[in-house]
Amino acid sequence: MSVDIDITGLPPERIVFAPSPLAELGMTLHALAEPAHHPGLHGWVTATGSALAPDLADRLCEADFLWRTTFSDLMMPYAGLSDWSAQPCATLAEELDLLDRLNDEAFVKAALEFTCSAYARDVSPLTDPGTRAWALEMAAARGPRQMAFTKRLLADPPHVRTWLRQLFEDCDEAFFAAVWQRTRVGLAADARHKTELLRRKGPAEALTAISPAVTLEQHENSTRIRVDKMSTGRTTALDPATGPGLTCVPTSFGWPHLMVLHAPGWRPVVHYPVAGPELPRPASVDLLKQRLEALSHPLRMRLCRQLARTPHTTGELADACNVSAPEVSRHVAVLKKAGLITTRRRGRYVLHQLDLTTVARLGSDFLETVLR
Repeated sequence: MSVDIDITGLPPERIVFAPSPLAELGMTLHALAEPAHHPGLHGWVTATGSALAPDLADRLCEADFLWRTTFSDLMMPYAGLSDWSAQPCATLAEELDLLDRLNDEAFVKAALEFTCSAYARDVSPLTDPGTRAWALEMAAARGPRQMAFTKRLLADPPHVRTWLRQLFEDCDEAFFAAVWQRTRVGLAADARHKTELLRRKGPAEALTAISPAVTLEQHENSTRIRVDKMSTGRTTALDPATGPGLTCVPTSFGWPHLMVLHAPGWRPVVHYPVAGPELPRPASVDLLKQRLEALSHPLRMRLCRQLARTPHTTGELADACNVSAPEVSRHVAVLKKAGLITTRRRGRYVLHQLDLTTVARLGSDFLETVLR
């Protein structure tokens, strides 16, 4: 499985390496909301989380689903603008101005991607009652906060946009300005290094330097970037509606996530970590054996990939994996018996989620694969 980006005929100068303060803010918010994804950041998460003002912490909880799974495409607004010159900026304020330039349609669809588990409908929920009802039903499965946020979003997008910008500005004042001051130099140096590789040795060398999971495949009539992930997707860097181009954004907070923005109508973005911490070893050989046996089935690996990012119901897992709900239930039972997933009830929904603290003890290869 992989995410493929068609770059056939794309001039090398249209491949841009640049750090993004808004994307890095999204990654810090993700680490605060889901510290088990980032065991190497435990000290920073603890210190920063405990220092947050109660009002700011409460507001972050209102919309944490926008960055808890990974983070929303809204953190990369330059990719959603039909202007190739719109690229990552030097300051957070400049990128928030780019976010303001997104039209309501693009903003709402990007926000619904996580409030509604997965949003892939072409019809707008802002204008179509049926799509609006579907979006609210999907949000209800995620929980009351997602439901409340989705209602606000669909009823008054400008108000939610203003609220979200103020939230990001308050995060900048509270902790992110210091983070960006400390990390921007290293991220800029990484971007310069890869830009120089691109200029001197070509796209293959520059892209391979991002990660061994990123390769350039050249065939007689096509050239594509293949990002090895436990998901499948295709996009193009040649869409004239958005302006041909590919943006590669380094992050110092992102390991182990290697993410690809490949939404329709958005230019592709590869968001890659520049370094990663070590993870702890398994507690015992017997426990490791038991858990690895539970993961020996390819469908259970796919279920882990889904459950690593956000809770899912059995029905959602069945739809995502194109198998029956009883078959999913059998495999979920095996994973649960091995202590790899947790289950909780929310209203009439039963949600399953991967226990990332436990999974981290299996080793960095498995964790990095399911979160890639």
